[in-house]
Parts: sequence; structure tokens; C-alpha cells
Amino acid sequence: MRNMMLFLATRIHFELSPEMMHSLKTGETVVEKVHNVSVFEYFEKDKITGEIFNNAMTDFSAVVIPAALEAYDFSYLNGKTLIDIAGGHGKVLTEILVKHPEIRGKLFDLEHVVNGAKPRIESLGLTGRCSVCSGDFFKEVPQGDAYVMKNIIHDWDDAKATTILKNIHKASPADARVILLEGVIAPGNAPSVGKWLDLEMLLMPGGKERTEEEYRELFAGAGFRVTKFVPTKSPAFVIEAVKAH
Repeated sequence: MRNMMLFLATRIHFELSPEMMHSLKTGETVVEKVHNVSVFEYFEKDKITGEIFNNAMTDFSAVVIPAALEAYDFSYLNGKTLIDIAGGHGKVLTEILVKHPEIRGKLFDLEHVVNGAKPRIESLGLTGRCSVCSGDFFKEVPQGDAYVMKNIIHDWDDAKATTILKNIHKASPADARVILLEGVIAPGNAPSVGKWLDLEMLLMPGGKERTEEEYRELFAGAGFRVTKFVPTKSPAFVIEAVKAH
């Protein structure tokens, strides 16, 4: 988790706390107030911080994906194409493809991000089964049989998250599944890492952590039905949804 520690020590984090009340009062992010851009535009502009962030997300994926693969069986996708939406440097998708050699994959993210995945795909000998493409998930996503997202939906408020899910609904077949790797906030007021992460989501990208019921409502608003919440040995759950009929 070295890169995660480096990311937490970047300048942008030291700018958060002094401006916290701005986010609490307005719902706007600190990054928008201080830099007049979204956090992901900031990462694209500040190449060093952006690279640290992408590496940190890869480190976190290295913790989450082995636990997810142990708890959830992806083999039903044999012979089909799995799209990793906003998959960064491809750690999640490539680990799934290595374990399940009958699955094809496509990595989708911003162009300056997804280019960093190509060396990993090549080094694992996956170029024949895994392609990369870039675009804006608020406009459209690639066609595929199933979709996976790790810590993507929590970056966005309900309106923007619904837009992403509706675009997946539009691009996918009737039997498509959507698989989220996300934290789930438990009922009650007990302390949890997820509640601290909820605050960071507010201050930086403008998103939030969600409860089971909030995930069900979010998916329903995009035409999906949640079928499973699978706990793992990592902080993330595997949340599975199918199209509602």
C-alpha cells in the first residue's frame, strides 16, 4: 500500500481539511473551490499527482481483487466479454482474466489513464483477450456481456451515478450483469472506515458511500435489480445486479 500512503500525503489532501465547511454547507467539492476544476481534471493537469493516484488505485485493487475472486465466481462469463469501466491500469480486469482464461476483457477509461494499462496487459500475455479503449462514461460505454467497476460509483452523486448505469443499461444485452466492488455502509452509528471514506468522497469527487438500500434504489433508477451483496475479506463487497424485467 506504499502508493496509497504517498497519495494521502500529496498536497491536495492538505488542502481538504481547512475548506471542509465549504463542502458541508454547499455540497460542492473542495477541489472545485480551490482549483476551479474537478478532481479528475486536476489529476490530468498535475501529472505527478495523477500518476500517484493511479498507482494508489492499483495498490488498492491488489488488496480487493484476490478477495473478490475468492468470494465470487466469474466463471459464468466464460466465452463472454467483461468490460471494466474506469478500470485504471487494469489490475482488476487482468486478475480476472488470468484466473478465468475463457473470459475476454475490454478496459475502458480516459485516454491518459488507460495507456498505463498496456504494459501490464502485454506482460501477462493477455493482448489476445484484452483490449483497451477510451471515452467518457457519462456519454456512452462499450458494448459487452457484463460490466465491472471498482470504487467508481462511490465517486459520484446519485444523478451522475445513475447516468453511468443507464449508459451501461443501454449498451448491454438483456441478460447483462453489473458487478460493483464497493464498500457498503452498515446500519447504525458504529465507527467504520467507510464513513471516513464517505467524507473524502464529498470533499474530492463529490460522491458518497452507500448502504444496501441506497444501492438498491440507485440501481432501480437505472433499470437494474440488485441480486447479491457478497462480503469479502477486503473492505469491498461484490454487488451484483441484473436488468429488471
